[in-house]
Amino acid sequence: MKKTLLATGLAVAMVMPFSASAADYVIDTKGAHASINFKVSHLGYSYIQGRFNTFDGTFSYDPQDIEASSIVVNVDTRSLDSNHAERDKHIRSADFIDVSKFATATFTSTDVADNGDGTFDLTGNLNLHGVTKPITIIANVIGQGQDPWGGERAGFYGKTRLELADFDIPVMGASSYVDMELHVEGVKQ
Repeated sequence: MKKTLLATGLAVAMVMPFSASAADYVIDTKGAHASINFKVSHLGYSYIQGRFNTFDGTFSYDPQDIEASSIVVNVDTRSLDSNHAERDKHIRSADFIDVSKFATATFTSTDVADNGDGTFDLTGNLNLHGVTKPITIIANVIGQGQDPWGGERAGFYGKTRLELADFDIPVMGASSYVDMELHVEGVKQ
């Protein structure tokens, strides 16, 4: 009887396709293995680069079905850091992102499209400065696998351009947009 059940189980396993499912990850901000960076034109003369120091998020990822993936990221806009305290104070003020009213920005994916060339388009809704708009992040997988501590990780790189006027953020000079560069490494849960 046991041999019959074992043989039946093996036969079913060989005939039925294996189905992978998306794994859940937490973005590794504690280990500083993730960053949200920005670059914006300064009056058309140079670029200011900076980052948001405080954020968190989760994502689901299935390398066999990348289009089943999803992500949610929450950014503390008060953590904006351009390496210049007075400038940061001005950018955080009501003149620009107004962190006293809009302390959190959130991105929630709605669609993932595999481009077939190692990149994928991650589309979702960004809530920034009290306005929610769809954006697309062009992303690619950096790597996935075991880490030295017995866990599993997956890492990604992405970039997008945000038009400031789309989010009712005032424009100064030639600074009509901000380029975002995203580095995300997650620990499998």
